[in-house]
Amino acid sequence: MKKWCLFIVSLLLLTGCRSMPFEQHSVIDWVDFIKLDGQTYDGVYSGVLADQNLVNKMIGTVQFKVADNVTNPNYKIKNGDAAFHEKGTQIFNIKGHPNLIAVKSKSSINGYQVYYSRDKIDYKWHFKDMPTEKVKKIEVYQAYTSEGNKLISEITQVEEVKSLLHLLVSSEVNSAFEPNTEKGDPTYYEMIFYTEDPIAFKFGIQFDGATYFWHPWDTAILSNDIQRFTDQE
Repeated sequence: MKKWCLFIVSLLLLTGCRSMPFEQHSVIDWVDFIKLDGQTYDGVYSGVLADQNLVNKMIGTVQFKVADNVTNPNYKIKNGDAAFHEKGTQIFNIKGHPNLIAVKSKSSINGYQVYYSRDKIDYKWHFKDMPTEKVKKIEVYQAYTSEGNKLISEITQVEEVKSLLHLLVSSEVNSAFEPNTEKGDPTYYEMIFYTEDPIAFKFGIQFDGATYFWHPWDTAILSNDIQRFTDQE
């Protein structure tokens, strides 16, 4: 009888141990987000604030940075959480655009990172979304220099704007292309396209010493004629 009692107790203990949930710890690849007043805002990675004068009032601050601090994949984000911004980072609204917010950023062109409400609007800053007929100005920067983003050229003449846009539209898709990195990483450029919208479109092009290429969706090869827009004066 004692043996049976011990056996039953052992089974209960084993069952109890197995039913206890294990705390999960993972390295989480966070999307760049901010949650504020019940809405989740995602970063606009292919756009920059067109004009600093559009920044209006401070509407909140980041309360908690989840990256490097949260390892539980079941964590529920809450108001005041941000993926990568430190606690205390100020959050601003943008005049006339209630579904957009901005935070200051030293590394961003024009000084701010912009976020859109994923709960209210769809992402609309891919190259295919850009109204090319409304582009009024294009800026070309060399990125990742010792000086940060270095402005190389500012294109405002109508024919020059059209010429650069034509080179981009005429690029040829080549998903199998691999850049030559024998002499180091390709040189990276950022192109900023200003329309009438508060967010200017931003796309990168790269040069590996022989070939210019970019990623409007798939990898595409650009004509070397684009070099006249990337050469430093």
